[in-house]
Amino acid sequence: MVLFAGKGTQGAEPPKPSERAVFFPFCIDWHDAKKRGFTEQAEMLKELGYPGVGHIWLDGVEERIKSLDDAGLKLFQITIQVDIDPAKQPYDPRLKDVLKLVRGRGVQFALLVNGMKPSDPAGDERAVEVVREIAGLDPGTDAEFLLYPHVSNWIERIEDAVRVADKIDRPNVGVMFNLCHWLRVCPDRDYATRLKQAMPRLMAISINGADERDDQPGWAKYIQPLGRGSFDMAKFLRTLRELGYHGPVGLQCYGIGGDTRDHLQESLKAWRRLASS
Repeated sequence: MVLFAGKGTQGAEPPKPSERAVFFPFCIDWHDAKKRGFTEQAEMLKELGYPGVGHIWLDGVEERIKSLDDAGLKLFQITIQVDIDPAKQPYDPRLKDVLKLVRGRGVQFALLVNGMKPSDPAGDERAVEVVREIAGLDPGTDAEFLLYPHVSNWIERIEDAVRVADKIDRPNVGVMFNLCHWLRVCPDRDYATRLKQAMPRLMAISINGADERDDQPGWAKYIQPLGRGSFDMAKFLRTLRELGYHGPVGLQCYGIGGDTRDHLQESLKAWRRLASS
C-alpha cells in the first residue's frame, strides 16, 4: 500500500484511511494511568480504530498475541535488545521460541543494538555476525529484523543502521527510522537525505508529535501526541511519499502520561488528517 493514497481518479471515492499504510502504536504500556492489561489494551485499540500494536521485549508475547487475536487485531512489531559485546549474551535465548510463535504473522523485530560506544564502526563485524545469526534462527520465518537507531546505543543514527544493514545484506534485515531519536542526535535536520539513503533498506518508521528543537534532557518535547509540536509533520510525510515509502508507520508513545486512550485517540485523529493531505 502507498503511504498516502492520493485523492483518487475523477469520479472515484478517495481511499479510506484504513486502505492507506498501516498506522499502529507502540510503547503504550509504560505510562498509562489506567494500567491496562493486554486484553483491555486490545479492546481499547479496536474501539479506537487501530489495526494492532507493537510489543516491547519478549515477556508476555503469547498473551499479547491471544489478546490481539481475540480482538481481530495484528501484532506488528516486537522490540528486543541485542548486545555485540563478545563477553555478553548477544540476545535473549527465548527469541527462537518466539519466532516460531509468530511464524506466518509477518511480525517485525526492532533490534536495539548496544555493546560499544555509539556509531563506532569497529563493532560492524561482530554486529553482522550476530544479526545474521538472529535472522537465520528460524528458516521458515516470515519475520523481518530491523536495526533501530536509539540515542546512546551503538546503533544511534540511521546512518549506522544503513551501514550495518548493507553489510549484513539479507532480504529480511532492514532499518527503521525513528523520528524522536533522530531529532535528538541529528542537529542539521536534513531528514530528506537520510531517508533517501535509507530507502533500499527502510522497512518501518516511527513518528509522533514533536518540537523542532529541544536542548533539555528527556522526551517531553520530542515525544508528544501526533498533531502537536512545531516539527512540520506534514512536510516530513510528504517527503516519505515522494521517496516512495510503502511500509508501516509506528506511533511512538513512550513517556506520554495520562490515560493512554486520550492521546491515542488524539493521535489517530491527527493521522487521518495528515494521511488525507
